[in-house]
Amino acid sequence: MSDPSHSLADPLNEANEPSSRVARFGAETPLLMDCGAVLDQWQIAYQTYGELNASRSNAVLVCHTLTGDQYVASRNPITGKGGWWTAMIGPGKPVDTDRFFVICANVVGGCTGTTGPASTNPATGKPWGLSFPVVTIRDMVRAQGALVDHLGIETLFAVVGGSMGGMQVLQWAASYPGRVFAALPLATGAKHSAQNIAFHEVGRQAVMADPEWRGGRYLEEGTRPSKGLSVARMGAHITYLSEQALHRKFGRKLQDREAPTFSFDADFQVESYLRHQGVSFVERFDANSYLYVTRAMDYFDLAADHDGVLAKAFAGTKTRFCVASFTSDWLFPTADSRAIVHALNAAGASVSFVELESDKGHDAFLLDEPNLFATTRGFLGAAARARGI
Repeated sequence: MSDPSHSLADPLNEANEPSSRVARFGAETPLLMDCGAVLDQWQIAYQTYGELNASRSNAVLVCHTLTGDQYVASRNPITGKGGWWTAMIGPGKPVDTDRFFVICANVVGGCTGTTGPASTNPATGKPWGLSFPVVTIRDMVRAQGALVDHLGIETLFAVVGGSMGGMQVLQWAASYPGRVFAALPLATGAKHSAQNIAFHEVGRQAVMADPEWRGGRYLEEGTRPSKGLSVARMGAHITYLSEQALHRKFGRKLQDREAPTFSFDADFQVESYLRHQGVSFVERFDANSYLYVTRAMDYFDLAADHDGVLAKAFAGTKTRFCVASFTSDWLFPTADSRAIVHALNAAGASVSFVELESDKGHDAFLLDEPNLFATTRGFLGAAARARGI
């Protein structure tokens, strides 16, 4: 007999009633969004790890990636799999939950419990769909700020994240400089490049071209644009890897056959791998949420909010920064991190920078990278000593 505690949750239920903790807000705490919309009934789903100390000075906010969630270091109730950053976060790990109180929240526009297009619109009783307001990275950070307030935490010891999570780290430092003691943005940039916007647009068009997308009303009509979302994920996943990583893992090896079939079946291992990535992604992620979170990344341009001068975003900051990039990351190349470091230097900020040698591509920050672990442990350890925790 199977253990019911290990049964998988329904993704549609998780959008409104998540298995994680949830903070709900009403008209007294509206979410004011960059597009001009106001959410006066909204919620944010989150998980915590470790214990908040008596002085409330050891809280670390972890910001998740594009298709991540709040289950950063614990079992995901939808997939049954372990957390997406257990290599980094846990007892005795670089982000040590024996020492720090770790918070990770699903972003606004997401689909695992924080208000987004898969959530029920209280005004209609139906899923928001495309009537949900378009989200920005700053909106995500505003929502996290409300959660931190809800938890009674005035100042975060650190904000940590990679890729889209790194964008949130930078936005936190710019929007709430007095509330962030240390910031660790990994494999990220202060704006989304034209190439990255182009990749996202291909993915969105794949979703919207699926006949089952139904103009974004698929949840109401009982369908799912699975094929389109799967193709979007396949295309995006290629950008997370390097050519060296793909060659090392797959090369031109065939999949369970000795010769080509002269068909359009998945003859090559890399084809089979991408198809698996697409299918497994569809099982856990909402298609409209994919449109919203990719758009949020596209709109991100921190300097644009400060007269086009990135250094102005960090003017007068007391936050300590550690910026890290990877040599084989072509999605967010080292030049993007150097631009952040140059702006921080121009603002007189305390900043260290490391380019880490890796052939694993953009996803390296999520994988077993001892040099990244050592960098994180050293930076957070030194910052903790400086803060007396």
